[in-house]
Amino acid sequence: MKRVSLSILIMFFVMQSSCLAIQSENKGDKKTMTNKIVQTAGRDRLGSFAPEFAHYNDDVLFGENWNNTDIAIKTRCIITVVALMSQGITDSSLKHHLLNAKNNGVTKEEIVAAITHTAFYAGWPKAWATFNLAKEVWNDNASALTDKEKYAKTILFPIGEPNTAYAQYFIGQSYLAPVSTSQVKMFNVTFEPECRNNWHIHHAKSGGGQMLIAVGGRGYYQEWGKEPVEMKPGDVINIPANVKHWHGAAPDSWFSHLAIEVDGKDVSTEWLEQVNDEEYGKLK
Repeated sequence: MKRVSLSILIMFFVMQSSCLAIQSENKGDKKTMTNKIVQTAGRDRLGSFAPEFAHYNDDVLFGENWNNTDIAIKTRCIITVVALMSQGITDSSLKHHLLNAKNNGVTKEEIVAAITHTAFYAGWPKAWATFNLAKEVWNDNASALTDKEKYAKTILFPIGEPNTAYAQYFIGQSYLAPVSTSQVKMFNVTFEPECRNNWHIHHAKSGGGQMLIAVGGRGYYQEWGKEPVEMKPGDVINIPANVKHWHGAAPDSWFSHLAIEVDGKDVSTEWLEQVNDEEYGKLK
């Protein structure tokens, strides 16, 4: 059997940033949750080029070694951070292992103590570099973010400014961000939880209508006389001209969709009554 040194395996992992997955597995008839580390980076990136190395990386280093229970995974995470810091490896791979340590229960106080202790033996500059990454992972200001700021981090498109121009046609707070204002007009419309627009109709003598593409959170679209349709990222709704409808957020979720206006002849929008609380309250 050919052997590959542990240091080479560690260096390979340093060059990739795939996450360690925590999975559940069935044992016989009894289902138990186990903190099993599953790694596929070796096969994903080197499976056809260096299959034996990929095997050592995925099955031995991150399979047998990381899943060995003689050392608690929390301790193993700290050891890994110390090992990488000692070698002067302070790139994104170390940040990944710092995040992995946090996710496995290492507190800010514990990681600060570990880095400080290692600094005396591995070097002060390495500690400074590691602390800069650790501050990002254990960011005390994260909890100070507003719900809007937290949600904004989950979507690709900007939330934009409060939709004051059309506020009279909405229940709750909405936001509007132009994505394209030439050729095809496109806007990202964001709704706070429970926010929805009034029933309305996009009139046109020919063509016209609107297309909605959900890009974040969870919301609903409903045509008059039909059941509401739940919308999640990736869902597309094609709204013909002259159809009465409304759309907005689910009661417990922010929601964003791209609104694309379809060219037509003599197009206009007619705003109608609000979606009443009783009907909206039936949504989940």
